[in-house]
Amino acid sequence: MEKFEVLQKSLLFEMVSPAELELAAEMSRPRRFAAGEIVFEEGDLGDSLFVIASGETEVLRRNDAGELKTIQTLGPPEFFGEMSLIDKEYRSATVRARIDSVLLQLTAENFAAFRRHHRDGFAFVVMNIARVLSSRLRAANARLAARL
Repeated sequence: MEKFEVLQKSLLFEMVSPAELELAAEMSRPRRFAAGEIVFEEGDLGDSLFVIASGETEVLRRNDAGELKTIQTLGPPEFFGEMSLIDKEYRSATVRARIDSVLLQLTAENFAAFRRHHRDGFAFVVMNIARVLSSRLRAANARLAARL
């Protein structure tokens, strides 16, 4: 797996220069998860985001009965876990590998270093996170409106 190529395909790094992307690839840490393995749980303190290199993950929330329900399935080169980096709050959902998966982990510390070295690239990454969050919110609003 070539980390640079994975990150290059992700919306997270759209408009980022090759030099900036190279630093992000160097900092990222590959993590392997078997099918059914939890990446993180709702309520965990979050300090990183993940870009999916291969496989699929499920984003899950508990319903009123306490059962985990899938609210979204993600695949390469999508990313998740960004909310905790932005708001420094606890994880809002559980994520588990739907099938065997390889994820590239980038920590808050990685993003702080990226910001120090590449301010313009960091601004693009933050804008890209905002665009994806906005898109996800619109989709959630549409699903909610369909239930009304």
